[in-house]
Amino acid sequence: MAKTPKRGKNKDNARRSKKKISILTQERVDYVDYKDINLLRRFMSDRAKIRARRVTGNSAQQQSKVAMAIKNAREMALLPYTNRVTTQRKNDRRDSSAARADGPAPRPTAPPPGSAEGDAELEGIEGGEQAVETVEETSEA
Repeated sequence: MAKTPKRGKNKDNARRSKKKISILTQERVDYVDYKDINLLRRFMSDRAKIRARRVTGNSAQQQSKVAMAIKNAREMALLPYTNRVTTQRKNDRRDSSAARADGPAPRPTAPPPGSAEGDAELEGIEGGEQAVETVEETSEA
């Protein structure tokens, strides 16, 4: 059974009807210089990726020259390799007291007031030496 072609407009041709004109041909740029950062940024996305030919409208030769100029500018630290984009996450956790998934809970920098450990540290060096001795005894056992 042979398929009969659908009647009506071809959607693929409708999408490709308007050809994008290159920035290089509009501005009559003969040589793509790696030092011309303003021009090269127009061929890069917000995440510093090189845009495709179908997006920029470049010919194959133009796209090759632009890509090489961007790569040279990156080597010379004129352009970034990547731009990090951060987004805010929504806090959807129902139990905020639960332990964090990415690591242990942060340790307090000082003991709470009125605790026995805090009083020992206030006494001076003697309390510190006792703590060191207990650690050494447990490691030998």
